[in-house]
Amino acid sequence: MYTTDKRCDFSYTQGMAALTTESEARATQSEPLTDSRRATIGAERIYEAFRTYRDKFEAVTARAQRRFEKRDWQGWRTDSAHRLSLRKEAVAGIVEEIRDLLGERLHDKMLWMGLKAVFSSRCAQAPDWELAETFFNSLTRRIFTTVGVDEQIEFVRTDFSEPPTPATAQAYRRYSCEDLGSDCIATAVTHILRDVPIEATCKDIVRDAKRVAERLQEAAGDDILHLDVAAEVFYRGKAAYLVGRAVTNGGRVPIALALLHEPEGLVIDALISGEDCVGVLFSYTHSYFHVAASRPFDLVRFLRELVPHKNLSELYIALGYHKHGKTEMYRELLAHLEGSDFTNHAFKPAPGIPGMVMTVFTAQDYDLVFKLIRDRFDPPKDTSREKIRGRYDLVFHHDRAGRLIDAQEFEHLAFDKRHFSPELLETLNELASKTLEVQDQEVITKHLYMERRVTPLNLYFDEATKEESEAAVVEYGQAIKDLAYSNIFPGDMLVKNFGVTRLGRVVFYDYDELCLLETCNFRRVPEPKTHEQEMASEPWYYVGPDDVFPEQLLPFLGIPKPLRPAFVEAHGDLLEPAFWQSIQERLAEGEFISILPYGERSRLAAD
Repeated sequence: MYTTDKRCDFSYTQGMAALTTESEARATQSEPLTDSRRATIGAERIYEAFRTYRDKFEAVTARAQRRFEKRDWQGWRTDSAHRLSLRKEAVAGIVEEIRDLLGERLHDKMLWMGLKAVFSSRCAQAPDWELAETFFNSLTRRIFTTVGVDEQIEFVRTDFSEPPTPATAQAYRRYSCEDLGSDCIATAVTHILRDVPIEATCKDIVRDAKRVAERLQEAAGDDILHLDVAAEVFYRGKAAYLVGRAVTNGGRVPIALALLHEPEGLVIDALISGEDCVGVLFSYTHSYFHVAASRPFDLVRFLRELVPHKNLSELYIALGYHKHGKTEMYRELLAHLEGSDFTNHAFKPAPGIPGMVMTVFTAQDYDLVFKLIRDRFDPPKDTSREKIRGRYDLVFHHDRAGRLIDAQEFEHLAFDKRHFSPELLETLNELASKTLEVQDQEVITKHLYMERRVTPLNLYFDEATKEESEAAVVEYGQAIKDLAYSNIFPGDMLVKNFGVTRLGRVVFYDYDELCLLETCNFRRVPEPKTHEQEMASEPWYYVGPDDVFPEQLLPFLGIPKPLRPAFVEAHGDLLEPAFWQSIQERLAEGEFISILPYGERSRLAAD
């Protein structure tokens, strides 16, 4: 568990300790406080609220090891959802405490500027200072309902150009492959496994080490000098991952060992190698890792060396620091827009068929899209703004199974109006005026989602080769199945609501009709009993609000006719109620259906 270093040495620390006494607490209520003292007290209380939150976060995170050891997969899922709620609770608590402390001075920006300066000094002694700054931002934005950003009372950019605290240890351990004999790589892998702090017996450590060594040598293509492995174990779902790199004379190969705890013991299920394959582990479509990292800064930079195509924001989010990931995401957006040419307008409509619930735009040469909830929903859509936000919240808290794009929620962002073309502004204002405010110099979005940009599947079909399209339609069917395994029914399964990632993986991004699979009633269409029933243009049988008739799906999915045979051959069971009902039964029995983020070719069992 993370603990606060009590040896901090700066001028006000000793005074802070006195504030915890009962007499001092009474004094702060009865004696007038100077602004400097009020700022000092407020900063300390915010920092202690942050430390309490971090302790709780790390305690839940640390339980992942025990869950893995006991094969308690449902417990991990419960912890995962619980951990996401901790920050909101912490911010709500400190907001009330600061309201009481500052009283009528709550919105005094001069006082908050001093409070921010004191808080920054306090952060300078913390190994997770960047998370502390973002915690402070959450508080000020809640109190001030800041539109845009305010550098006077927010850490729009970090106060530290270099880490203010030294690293007490490297983010990774190095295992030499030299001077270990002819089986040097296997020996190094054995040492790595024995250093893993998991109390579980390896099923066959010698066999697994040899298999990994053979695959490593093949992946590296050169003599391996040493293996660098992150000091922390990465837990998610049923798997634990050891992430690192193989270093050769010719370069570095990113690697990850996937460990599974089977009833017979611990096994290495896969060796994942290469930047793209390792990068998938940290994808925006997966739930967050549980990693006991007391100094996230160093771990994230080590991971960035392994997967340089990943932004800092994506890596922070993947490790469970989603709020700081949002901070980094906004900083990355600012950096992108700073280089934009106003004459060409940075923002443009997102490609694809316009949605009936969301209006979407993006920036030129940018890998994110911005989604605004529309003011009105035309038939047949029957929903509300609250329901839509609720479904995005469901996706945020749910296992995304590698198939649901993680959407980050932002409020009260301000953009330079010159980034928008008049035509785009007219469209956005017509469709989302309740969410958008156009001023003389700025465009303010009261609420939006940012998520990764992908190629809509329907557009992909238009441009891809026959072989690529057939592979994509098979992936599309697998995406639907993976969602079902995680208790998610997409609702609107039109191909236009799915997208293709850079690596050809099909994911889902339209959540307005998404629901839990367990709430659906999968039925077979009744056989007609009369000629009139057989010839009826409308269903002659009762259809409830949760009824789904899988055998009627194929014509309505939007799959081009030439691709339908490939879909049916690979996933024809999706068109039968029995498939869906069997998944519901497995989920109802408490089964945790694992969806692993790597393919069969990475699995050692495939040898």
